[in-house]
Formats: sequence, C-alpha cells, structure tokens
Amino acid sequence: MEFFEKVGETITAKGKDVADKAKDFAEIASLRSQISTCEEVMKKNYLEIGKLYYEQFKEAEYNDFVEQCTAITNAKNGVEALEAKIKEIKGV
Repeated sequence: MEFFEKVGETITAKGKDVADKAKDFAEIASLRSQISTCEEVMKKNYLEIGKLYYEQFKEAEYNDFVEQCTAITNAKNGVEALEAKIKEIKGV
C-alpha cells in the first residue's frame, strides 16, 4: 500500500505543479494583453500628436520635419489623385 500512496502523492504533486504553471501562463497572457492594450493607446496618441504637428506646421518653412511634412503632403496628393481615378473608372 505504501507504493500506491507514494504514487498518489507524486501524481497529486505533479498535478498541482501543472495547475500552477497553467495559472502562471494564464496570468502572463493576461499581462501581455494589457501591455498590448497600453502600447496601442500609446501608438494611437503618438499618431495623433504627429497629425496635429503636421497640420500646425505643414506650411512653415522652418520646422524640424520639413522633409516629412513634404512627403506626407505629396502622399496625400497622390491618394487624392488615385481616388479620383477610381471614381472615374467607376463612372461616379
């Protein structure tokens, strides 16, 4: 009987270890999800700051981001031209 008791204790201990590891993995997954949420909030706000900066300084001759503002303006103009072509093809 002592053999079966030791086997039972071992199985119980291993089961507890597995349960503890599963709990740890679940907690880590939850924390990583929260980190991702925080990073998305940061990304969204960085993007918004950039848009606000662009709108405020796109016409300025002297700003630290003249190249980037020009590239954005050119890309926006390109998008408008492409959208116009799409409308033309659709006959709208």
